[in-house]
Amino acid sequence: MLTAPTARALRLTDADNIVVAIEPFSAGDTFAGVTASQRVPRGHKMAVEAIACDAAVVKYGQVIGFAREDIAPGSWVHEHNVYLHSFDRDYAFGTETKPTAFVTPERRRTFQGFRRANGKYGTRNYVAVLTSVNCSASAARFIADHVTRSGILADYPNVDGVISLVHGTGCGLDTHGEAYELLKRTQWGFATNPNVGGVLMVGLGCEAFQIPRWMRSYGISEDATFRTLTIQEVGGTRKTVEAGVRAVEEMLPIVNQATRGEAPASELMLALQCGGSDGYSGITANPALGVAVDLLVAEGGTAILSETPEIYGAEHLLMHRAGSTQVGEKLAERIRWWEDYTARHNMEMNNNPSPGNKAGGLTTILEKSLGAAAKGGSTNLNGVFDYADPVTAKGLVFMDTPGYDPVSATGQVAGGANVLCFTTGRGSAFGCKPTPSLKLASNSYIYEQMNEDMDINCGDVLDGVSLAQKGEEILQRVLAVASGERTKSEQLGYGDSEFVPWSVGATM
Repeated sequence: MLTAPTARALRLTDADNIVVAIEPFSAGDTFAGVTASQRVPRGHKMAVEAIACDAAVVKYGQVIGFAREDIAPGSWVHEHNVYLHSFDRDYAFGTETKPTAFVTPERRRTFQGFRRANGKYGTRNYVAVLTSVNCSASAARFIADHVTRSGILADYPNVDGVISLVHGTGCGLDTHGEAYELLKRTQWGFATNPNVGGVLMVGLGCEAFQIPRWMRSYGISEDATFRTLTIQEVGGTRKTVEAGVRAVEEMLPIVNQATRGEAPASELMLALQCGGSDGYSGITANPALGVAVDLLVAEGGTAILSETPEIYGAEHLLMHRAGSTQVGEKLAERIRWWEDYTARHNMEMNNNPSPGNKAGGLTTILEKSLGAAAKGGSTNLNGVFDYADPVTAKGLVFMDTPGYDPVSATGQVAGGANVLCFTTGRGSAFGCKPTPSLKLASNSYIYEQMNEDMDINCGDVLDGVSLAQKGEEILQRVLAVASGERTKSEQLGYGDSEFVPWSVGATM
């Protein structure tokens, strides 16, 4: 007598009424006594219990949506038979906080970093050409490209490069509004990021975002490693490029004086990102990164969780870990802001997941968020920061950003992040100068398919590698990259075009 083939799947908690297919199910395949009634793609969900119409669909032990119709055991569970409606979540602050078990001094890890005058440590040493406005973007690129092509950087081995960080705004905005303040904070954050050793700021001259006003707001004055130029004052593009190249060439010997030295892992500020997520992301890459975060926090370091629309539906779990009532209230306030913001623009919070996320097995924003929040590990939430604000707390913190990866990462780097980990299931192409970005693949298929872009394969968690082992591997790679090892995105040259400050409000 023939028996039905047994499929590979995961039931993540006893409370779940679905399982996740590790490999595709065919009709007739069985798992835990349940026979698939139809094909279930890899990374997607199959019901293992009867789910009545309007009853909760449960994954990770949490509600990820509601049945649109009666769902029989063995059915493929996805957007065709799952919908989402609002429901109350427990916003009890601090109910699951716990003391942090710090590593003893003799066991603390180190990396080789660049110590700055303010005591912070960089993992890279760049000269950055920033712009006040889109109108000076080309001139800034010309300056950086000219210096790079000239070959002069070979004489300065401690300088990682000259990068142009340009953007599409700086004018057509309210000079006393939120958009101006966001750009002001972002530019200052990049200018002072510990991975930047010298800055040239290039403007047009007549823009809304005036360089002198920006400098006054932070008490900045020009010096040997901070210079400014405006195209209108210098006399046009060619003269600006020539003056900019000279300014950078004068900085290089000074910036090159910085050398790597031993630094405690507590000086790392790790930005956490996910993009192109799939049904495995919340099972492999994200929780493995969460283990690495816990290890880093135990070293006294900092990790920045972000992408507010992509923790929507999991925010209550973070609030339970809030280190204070103020932290919990600040996160709740940001969630309410996003609900209002999306409503004002005739959008909804569940416009996420993207088509690619859904093809990878994610059905609702709740499911995506529960997996995304796993990047934050299990330690207390010690702070909630506005976009591009300097991150001043240690441990796990949250920064309010959009879910769009370049905008979100830009805010984190402006906040001080000196290294970044980016998980992906569908395969994301991303870099983030001046901060090195490691790519973590959630499944072995995409790791092999995009091997030139991926730094770490987390798909082997599905084959028996423990999350503890993978988290340790991730932290070791973070320390190696912080010490100068090049990531795949750095080898490919990514990072100049991914500087995307958050632009809110009207463009006038």
